[in-house]
Amino acid sequence: MSGSVTSLGSAQIQSEVATVQARLQAPITTLQNQEAGDKAEISAWGTISGAISTLQTSLAGIKDISSINNRTATSTATSVATATATNSALATTYNLTGVTLAKTQEIYSNVLGSGSKKLGSSAGSLTFTLKSGKTETVSVGSSDLTLNGIAAAINKIAGGVQASVVGTSEGARLVLQGSATGSSQAFSVSGTGTLAKFDYASGAASSGSFTRAQAARNSSFKLNGVPISNATNTITTAISGVTLTLTGSGTVGTGGALTGNSATVTVGSSPGAIASEVGTVANSLNAAIAAINKQTAFTPASSASGTTTSSAQSGPLLGNFTATDLSQQLLSAISGAAASGATANSIGFSISSAGAVSFNSGTFATAYAANPTGVTTLVNQIYKTLDTLTTSAIGSGGTGGTIAAETKDDNATITSLNSEIASITASNNAQIQNLVQEYSIAEAASTSASITQSYLSIFNTGSSTSKG
Repeated sequence: MSGSVTSLGSAQIQSEVATVQARLQAPITTLQNQEAGDKAEISAWGTISGAISTLQTSLAGIKDISSINNRTATSTATSVATATATNSALATTYNLTGVTLAKTQEIYSNVLGSGSKKLGSSAGSLTFTLKSGKTETVSVGSSDLTLNGIAAAINKIAGGVQASVVGTSEGARLVLQGSATGSSQAFSVSGTGTLAKFDYASGAASSGSFTRAQAARNSSFKLNGVPISNATNTITTAISGVTLTLTGSGTVGTGGALTGNSATVTVGSSPGAIASEVGTVANSLNAAIAAINKQTAFTPASSASGTTTSSAQSGPLLGNFTATDLSQQLLSAISGAAASGATANSIGFSISSAGAVSFNSGTFATAYAANPTGVTTLVNQIYKTLDTLTTSAIGSGGTGGTIAAETKDDNATITSLNSEIASITASNNAQIQNLVQEYSIAEAASTSASITQSYLSIFNTGSSTSKG
């Protein structure tokens, strides 16, 4: 009997299994590559959606440019008066002469020792009566009958009069000051108990223990020759749309006349705030277009000095009509804008050969000064067009729109691919398991056959020897 049986080695089995695994993995790899492409598209759409959302947010700034302040107010003497203006203000010049500031009433007491010296032992009260008729009463206990204690009690009620204690080389004085300017804020003082010494008659240069340092008065000036009086130094009713703030009364010249107490306020057109909002839209629009172009771009292979070679690169959305169409429509919102004698180019917009949008605020200011109605109409048109495009792309508030539809399809495809990959993987695992089992059975059979052959070889050898 002759022949041999060779057992299978583990290395050989592993190699055979690996070959089968590689063959079974091939369709899974194809599906995984397809899934990676879909995920890249979703990521690209996410980038574009973020840029479109920023553009949509910036559009709020030009939704109603009539609400953006386009007036400035300048003063020839800010030490006398300053001004601000709103859109309703007439663009013209106003002359302010004879400016006198509104003042609070201020009185001070005789020297009464130190701020902490007791003034008496009988508790009392102070009653302040304003010219407007309002009264306030402050009670001071016997333990607080010092200048410091009286001032603290007055300030505690935070009313129409404020108090402080001023120290001098001779001693301390109680200073009372109205909390508001205007002639109606003039006040008188009457006291009881120990505080009876603090009586003061309103309007008096000196009364009781008090001397008037400053009388309460209204601000006053002439506006283009018309007399104006106000309780405060901020005047909002003299000129429609203009707030005047008086800052100084000038200086006293020869003979007591005030000099340097005049100012000229000029209200003019200033589209700077509008230009800033339009510029913000231009920047975010350019960023949105650039984001789309990057995701749809194709870069051909290139080499540098014949040594470094780069392979061709394509954006995840190369050839995607929805993306390229959105980019073109955004550009057309500017390039095709025209209304009331104004064009996008005439108000400062420009588009480069590469499709980049830029904006010149100086050109806008010039155009606005020459044709504010036409520029306003054109900006409104640009707003409406871009608002429609952004809403269509990402919906309202960043939800919905064509971008969401695109990613929804990609996500559905990914879900389907994952399901298919899982199914194939399960089938492959079962096949590999069966293959390993078959090899194990074959290896066991091979081993048994080899042993049997060895025994038979012994018998065959023994029989041959005995015959010799």
